[in-house]
Amino acid sequence: MKVILFCQNAYAFGIMQTIREELAQSGDQVLWFIMPKLLDVFPFHNDAVTTSIKELIAFNTDAIICPGNEVPYYLRGLKVQIFHGLAGEKKGHFRIRDYFDLYLTQGPYFTEGFNKLKKKHNNISVIETGWPKLDSYQKIKDDTSAYKLEILDRHNASNIILYAPTFSPSLTSAHVLKKEIETLASHREYVIHIKFHDLMNPELISYYKDLAARYDTIYFIEEKDIVKQLVLADLLISDTSSVIYEFLLLDKPVITLNNISDAIRWENIRNPKDLIPSILKIRTQDNFALERASIIAQYHPYTDGKSSARVVAAIKEYISQHGVPEKRKISWLRRRKINKLFDRKS
Repeated sequence: MKVILFCQNAYAFGIMQTIREELAQSGDQVLWFIMPKLLDVFPFHNDAVTTSIKELIAFNTDAIICPGNEVPYYLRGLKVQIFHGLAGEKKGHFRIRDYFDLYLTQGPYFTEGFNKLKKKHNNISVIETGWPKLDSYQKIKDDTSAYKLEILDRHNASNIILYAPTFSPSLTSAHVLKKEIETLASHREYVIHIKFHDLMNPELISYYKDLAARYDTIYFIEEKDIVKQLVLADLLISDTSSVIYEFLLLDKPVITLNNISDAIRWENIRNPKDLIPSILKIRTQDNFALERASIIAQYHPYTDGKSSARVVAAIKEYISQHGVPEKRKISWLRRRKINKLFDRKS
């Protein structure tokens, strides 16, 4: 099978890494497509990679796997959506954009949502496989356990806190939690890792980098993949970000500021001044342990590390039953959007 791994943003590398490994083990041919802006950060230096849509057309693929929201309709191949997060409450998560033939969902909550949409869109298929990104968590946990002990011992600290806000200007907490993050660092009981989205406001990035330069207990994390940081941390501070669900699936506590979810099942504060008292409370009284167990069951019940294998198997089974689509029929407006995003001649 010939497969394109289609990446518009750097976060896609971590999501598709285990798929890449699964395809390699099964002897399938893989070509990465990345946007030109990602060339300097592409991590798989021995893999075939292109920035050219023209080369994708010539590749004549069987399947295109995509964690983003768009893929060129005119490319041959089964167009597969595997999603870039777990925040079902975000606007646009449960939306059929007509670019994809097959939706591979993370868990029952997502499967139910897309099966409802399938009733209105009879030209899609929905299969629950689990989310490939989570396959790597256990291996990373084993690989980083010694490092975690070393960094806590270096600072004589008890916990690692991860601050990972969203980049969205209307939802991010980064501009209002400046004082609280600095106060937290001055306590010296905690090591604070700050991990920002690639699209975060540059001024906020600069501010927090400066903060990390002034406090040795703050580390501004610049590596693209957040998985290592999720595994290392004992507590997550965020706002309205899909990273919350990834962290909850590790059965660890979360504090958010002004989260917009209709079903908040973790500690959510409305006033920045409540952040540090909430951290102190969680250390002795974890009120959301049962809620996390319910989230795990609904959002991603798979603990076997084989979601990527299920993704590849589902794609091959679909093709064996339905063949390889030559292209996807979409509206004129959708075609125009794709043609603006991706130059067929390049």
